[in-house]
Parts: sequence; C-alpha cells; structure tokens
Amino acid sequence: MLLALLIAGCATAPIGSAPGAAPAEQPAPEPQKPQAPPTTHPDPPSNVNLQGFPLPYRQGYADGCASIGAVEHKDATRFKSDGQYRTGWQDGFALCKKK
Repeated sequence: MLLALLIAGCATAPIGSAPGAAPAEQPAPEPQKPQAPPTTHPDPPSNVNLQGFPLPYRQGYADGCASIGAVEHKDATRFKSDGQYRTGWQDGFALCKKK
C-alpha cells in the first residue's frame, strides 16, 4: 500500500502547474554586442598607470575599457580560464563606464 502511494505521488504534476498548462515563457536573451579581437599587445594603451600589474591584467583592462562602446573586446575563453585577465577586464569595464 505504501509503495502504491509513493509511485502515485511521483506521477503527479509539479506543484504550481495546472494539467495541460503551457510552460512559462522564458524572457528573450539580451542581444550580444558584436565581438572585436582582444588585445594581445604586450603594452596595451590605458588611461591609467597600470605599471606593475601583470600583463594578463593589463590586457584585460584594455579590453574591458574598449568594450564600453558598441563593440565588445573580450577573449571569452581567456575570460573564463584566466583570473587576472577576467579581473582586469571587469575593472577596466567598470572604471571606464563611470567616465
């Protein structure tokens, strides 16, 4: 008897959904900016003194700052795997966006 109740409970609809109801619509994803090649220059231009920061950070900062316009400058693979590049990109994007 207990086994029959457990099996019957697994076959019911999830809480909050009516039988035959359409699934809730997901919001449309935001359109992504066009991509431009990321910075690979060993001394990328910057509006602040980044002397003493590692090269990946400086390159990320330059890409993040350049991404304020209509085109995004980002190496997506490097952004996911390189913490210094990612931090530099986020800092550059945030600081240049304030201006």
